[in-house]
Amino acid sequence: MHACRSFFQDVGFTELETPVRIATPAPELHIDAPPSGRAWLRTSPELHMKRMLAAGCERIFQIGPCFREGERGARHNPEFTMLEWYRANAGQFDILRDCEEMIGYVSRRVTGGTTLHYAGRTIDLATPWPRITVRDAFRQFAGWDPVAAYDADRFDLDLVNKVEPALPQDRPCILCDYPAPAAALARLNPENPAVAERWELYIGGLEIANAYGELVDAAEQRARFVECNAARQRAGRAAYELDEPFLAALADLPPCGGIALGMDRLVILFCDAKNISEVRPFCGEGN
Repeated sequence: MHACRSFFQDVGFTELETPVRIATPAPELHIDAPPSGRAWLRTSPELHMKRMLAAGCERIFQIGPCFREGERGARHNPEFTMLEWYRANAGQFDILRDCEEMIGYVSRRVTGGTTLHYAGRTIDLATPWPRITVRDAFRQFAGWDPVAAYDADRFDLDLVNKVEPALPQDRPCILCDYPAPAAALARLNPENPAVAERWELYIGGLEIANAYGELVDAAEQRARFVECNAARQRAGRAAYELDEPFLAALADLPPCGGIALGMDRLVILFCDAKNISEVRPFCGEGN
């Protein structure tokens, strides 16, 4: 964590802190925020950090606690630590360059080089990292094209069971160009609106980070939130009130890119751990 902070401070980012207890979470189909009285514990600091960009900040980062109801397993805990950073007047691949440089910096500080040993494998962190589109990965490893015919349930199952295990294990890998229905808070590619400006980073089979070229269209974002709330209700989940201050701030949000990176998983990699409980003190207590 010290190395991560040092990297962002060295390249001119401002560290900030935003509320952990929030009025309303961003609606996402499979992510539930734990209630906290009449408010919620945040699942991500994303909406407040974007409001800071809209207020005039240009390069910002934050390392802090996040919470997701019911997420527990070898790589999940209901409370976890997230690193998020955002750049104004930047896109998804500006964030990718940040990510490549940051991981390399951390590796050199922690291990003295750009390789790490995880789960019996040696992983070469040298850049540039290979990229594969979601369409190509699913065609090759799952036998169908989710861009041409999106099926949310099938997509999630095949991603976990067929695609992720087949991704390179000895190099970081970027899975990019997610189908438009899986855009979440990412903007659609203006040259190919069937896909979103979204990519995810995998290292050693672990999903480490999720990045966007951020959506700055308030009307489109509102429509997505409403649609997601309807899907949550169909799935038996609670709908969330819309974050009106965030939606209002989108009018002042410049073109930007951002990313959420799981710090616990990054530590798992560098410690060659098998379980999040090995790297997170008091894991599970109070959850």
